[in-house]
Amino acid sequence: MGYHHLALAARDMKAIHDFYEGVMGFQLVKVEVGPSPQGGWAKHFFYRMEDDSKFIAFWEMHDMPGTENFETNLSKAAGVPDHINHISFDVKDMDELQARKQRWLDAGHDVLEIDHNWCYSIYTKDPNDNFVEFCLTTGNFTDEDRKNALAALTAEKPEFSKPPTNILTHSASAKEPANA
Repeated sequence: MGYHHLALAARDMKAIHDFYEGVMGFQLVKVEVGPSPQGGWAKHFFYRMEDDSKFIAFWEMHDMPGTENFETNLSKAAGVPDHINHISFDVKDMDELQARKQRWLDAGHDVLEIDHNWCYSIYTKDPNDNFVEFCLTTGNFTDEDRKNALAALTAEKPEFSKPPTNILTHSASAKEPANA
C-alpha cells in the first residue's frame, strides 16, 4: 500500500506550477474548486507523478480567515531545522537520479547530493522553501538493521549511525561540485 497524495498550502501557485510541472516533470491533472467550511474558498491542484496513482497537491486559498500570513516552509512552521521536514520522491536507478540532478541544475536550482550508505539522495528547495529530495535505495535491510531500529525506539543514548560517505553541493552557476 502506498499513499495517494500529499497536500500542502501554497502562497504562489504560478511558481509552484512552474517548479512541479516544468522542473520536476509532474503533470497537473485535476483541480477542485469550492467553498471552505471556515469561510472563503480554495483551489486544490493535483500533480500526477510518473506513477499514475501518486500525486502531490497544493491548496491556493482565497478569503479564508486566518490564512493571511501562513508559513509554507514545513520546518519553519514546526520550529525545527530546515532539513527535518522534507518531501522525498523515489527514482528507479542511478541514471534517473543523475538526470533529475541535471534537470534541477539546468533550471537554476542548487543541489545537495548525499550518499547515506543505504540510499543515495539529491536535494533542492521548492517555491514553498521546502527541501525536496529524489532518493534511490542502494542497500538491503538486514535482521541486524531491524534489531538496531527497534532498540533505538527506547534507547536513551543510541549508537550513532555511520556518517554519509559523500556529500557534494552543486551550484547551478558553477561547473564543478564542491564537498560540503
